[in-house]
Amino acid sequence: MGHDKAAMVIEGETIARRLGALLAGVVDPAFEVGRHCSGLAAIADEQPGEGPLAALITGWSALSSAGHTGSVLVLACDLPLVTSAFIRWLAQYPGERSIVPRVEGRPQPLCARWSALDLRRCAERAAHGARSFRELLDELDLVIVGPSDWAQVALPSVLSDADTPGDLERLGLAWRPGRDSRRVGDGANPR
Repeated sequence: MGHDKAAMVIEGETIARRLGALLAGVVDPAFEVGRHCSGLAAIADEQPGEGPLAALITGWSALSSAGHTGSVLVLACDLPLVTSAFIRWLAQYPGERSIVPRVEGRPQPLCARWSALDLRRCAERAAHGARSFRELLDELDLVIVGPSDWAQVALPSVLSDADTPGDLERLGLAWRPGRDSRRVGDGANPR
């Protein structure tokens, strides 16, 4: 992206604040694992720089410590077209298994519902060196869903990643770097 994704201002609001508000409108508790840029309560990442799998485990650990025993929704900050209807659909999908959307042939584990069983498996594998969701997906008890599954609540583009300024422009979004946004390479850790 060239700038901190969470701080990018899209249509007048940082993407992290927009997505934080959407998530909080669907689940309780909702919090951020990171630097407190979403407007949600923030939990410090226990392994900063180790990626989203480590951040998910940090969040799940915090929820477990607070007595939460169910599934967990994860929402990355590079999905500017995500809607509350899609998040609600994901949260309410029938059954107890993990629900991972597939878009253009690729799983999207960073906008997914993770079961307690799969979260335990992820934590165990991470403790033994796993660093990526991709290396774990075949080992987990997933329901893979595609755009035809959520067609009643959202367009397929709901899970379009915005990893570059060109992606934002392709999606038709007006954007600018946020006030607190740092350029990549200046010591920032963009996510």
